[in-house]
Amino acid sequence: MNVDLEDFQANRRQVSVASDQSDEIGPRLHHLRKGRGWTLQDASKASGISASAFSKIERGELSPTISTIQRIARGFDMDVVSLLSDPDAQPTLLGRRSVTRASEGKPHLSGNCDNKLLCAELKNKRMTPIKTRVVARDVEEYDVWPKTDAEIFMTILSGTVVVHSKIYEPLELHEGDSMYYDASAEHVWTRKGPEEAVVLWVLTS
Repeated sequence: MNVDLEDFQANRRQVSVASDQSDEIGPRLHHLRKGRGWTLQDASKASGISASAFSKIERGELSPTISTIQRIARGFDMDVVSLLSDPDAQPTLLGRRSVTRASEGKPHLSGNCDNKLLCAELKNKRMTPIKTRVVARDVEEYDVWPKTDAEIFMTILSGTVVVHSKIYEPLELHEGDSMYYDASAEHVWTRKGPEEAVVLWVLTS
């Protein structure tokens, strides 16, 4: 079943803060789609993202959330990092490892979260580690509550995060707290209190 355009955080605020990321991923998606001889409708069917939204992402008019990127990656039979990485990069040998220093990480911004993909140069990983600064303070700041068929592990590095779900009561997590959950239910995160809220989370591929 296709996901309507409303499944994206499509407001101008999101587009403006993440235009650089949209400029990167848009041409890449267009290249991948054309390389497979797919129409927008074919890409929509494979990913579950509406053709109109897919087109807007290709043109850099929408900045997709991490959950949306994962849906697209699954549709193209890729992992998230491979979808976001340079397609001409050389493959990594076995016995690989990757180090991301404290100030590093591949950025992907949305209107409600500032994400940094960790160890992003490694492709075809079985999990995607992400460090996120939660910006939203209220669920009303989300146009849509995202969901994905992945499982997520998260631990709070600083501050307080409230996890809102369509099937559970809001849950406060404080520094040092962790949670593992099935992300197939619609959910969002908000920050609480004066301190910056930072989350380390791992998304299954």
